[in-house]
Amino acid sequence: MNLAKNIRITATRVLQNEAKAILNLINYLDHDFDACVKQILASKGRVVVTGVGKSAIIANKIVATLNSTGTPSLFMHAADAIHGDLGMIQSEDIVICISKSGNTPEIKVLVPLLKKSGSVLVGLVSNTKSYLAEHADFVLNATIEEEACPNNLAPTTSTTAHLAMGDALAVCLLEARGFTPEDFAKFHPGGSLGKQLYLKVEDVLGKDQIPKVSEDAGLTEVILEISGKRLGATAVVDKNDRLVGIITDGDLRRMLQKTLDIQSVKASEIMTVNPKTISKDEFAVRAYNLMRNHNITQLVAMDGDYIVGFVHIHELMKEGIV
Repeated sequence: MNLAKNIRITATRVLQNEAKAILNLINYLDHDFDACVKQILASKGRVVVTGVGKSAIIANKIVATLNSTGTPSLFMHAADAIHGDLGMIQSEDIVICISKSGNTPEIKVLVPLLKKSGSVLVGLVSNTKSYLAEHADFVLNATIEEEACPNNLAPTTSTTAHLAMGDALAVCLLEARGFTPEDFAKFHPGGSLGKQLYLKVEDVLGKDQIPKVSEDAGLTEVILEISGKRLGATAVVDKNDRLVGIITDGDLRRMLQKTLDIQSVKASEIMTVNPKTISKDEFAVRAYNLMRNHNITQLVAMDGDYIVGFVHIHELMKEGIV
């Protein structure tokens, strides 16, 4: 068997193993899981997540997810906890301790100290008969059949299961709190994700004059308006300054391929009626999605019935929302 085939077989086996383990977690969602969610919602303290080794890495990710979805959280390495970091825990905090075996030396030292502090202790374990499970106030059961590692040693499936259970916990808390996209944006102001959640159409409109002509405008006026405002298009408005159509440079090229009398052609004859528009108050990412779905490069931005500008796909890409 060649190397490429072996690689594909191994990768498939690993993904099947981990996918099966995650789906099997559904069977372990019980009263303790429900009670844990309710306890965190009612708590006036923070969620402190701790672990050792690979579990510590998973704990860090769960903390990041909880913080970004409205549940104040801290990471505490279990080994560091017994050398001073235990001081970060307050009596109203809820401590989630992650451990596959639930029987590591650090856990056995830490658990009695946590119980003495008065904090609620949650054990996220793959061994419900372990020391941690027996002493926890709530147990989040992430039992697996075996690791994806062929030697059943390297933490692979177990860490994936713990991570998935942490995500389930975070999303349950998010929904219970009524956490909105606007709330999410407060915690994600940077990068493309943040811009998708707070950047509005009016924020990306240029300061240039709005290209527009009347329905009776001649071809020369149309061309001068499009080239002068440098947006590759012009709006066509009626006598009340209301939008009736749009002419793009593409419309001009198509018009020139026809046998029209160029000297007498009017804007109303070559415009696209009922052009795609968007409110200035919409999120900019919606403008991008509309353009992508309709295979166009610009939208007319509106304030009610009146034009306030053009939003171009290049401006959205320049802003980094995609």
